[in-house]
Amino acid sequence: MTQAPQARTPQGERSRAMRLRLMESTVECLVELGWAGTTATDVSRRAGVSRGAQLHHFPSKQALVVAAVGHLTERRRDDMRLAAAELPYDGRTRAVPEILSQHFTSPVFFAALELWVAARTDAELRVSVGPLERRVGRETHAYAVELLGVDESAGDNRQLVQATLDMLRGLGLAASLSDDRKRRAAVLDSWAVVLDHELETS
Repeated sequence: MTQAPQARTPQGERSRAMRLRLMESTVECLVELGWAGTTATDVSRRAGVSRGAQLHHFPSKQALVVAAVGHLTERRRDDMRLAAAELPYDGRTRAVPEILSQHFTSPVFFAALELWVAARTDAELRVSVGPLERRVGRETHAYAVELLGVDESAGDNRQLVQATLDMLRGLGLAASLSDDRKRRAAVLDSWAVVLDHELETS
């Protein structure tokens, strides 16, 4: 009795899966090895992809890491959106910063941090990282406004949202060196009180 031939995965689907494995492996390498320690060879080996196939999709290490951080930042934002779907309206000034803080303590954030530090002294890398950082910053700001349910043109709302994001970024930087969840929770508790009093709501 002969077995029916197995259906082959379409080429486009295989290609997308390969790109995703490469980008996920890139973030893992950046977190574990840093920018300087991450090599294209390490990434391709970890992803189970040949060096030639990697070069076909991403011709340079710079192209690979910028694409990886950008793509996985978007995926991380989608994950946060799912988490925010169950948010009650009451208590949002504490719950929303908590959700956003999960992004600023995630592997994707630490991978991006490696890029920012490297781009400070690498003009070529800065050309690619600068636009990515500005785009992610704008999108994250808009997302925070949406989650808080405020009109950012009212009062000091825009500045308060940006201050929240700047604070969370700083707390994320601290978290890259040590486990500071207890201190972060206390800071967010206090900041929620500020937002309750200062945000202009409709």
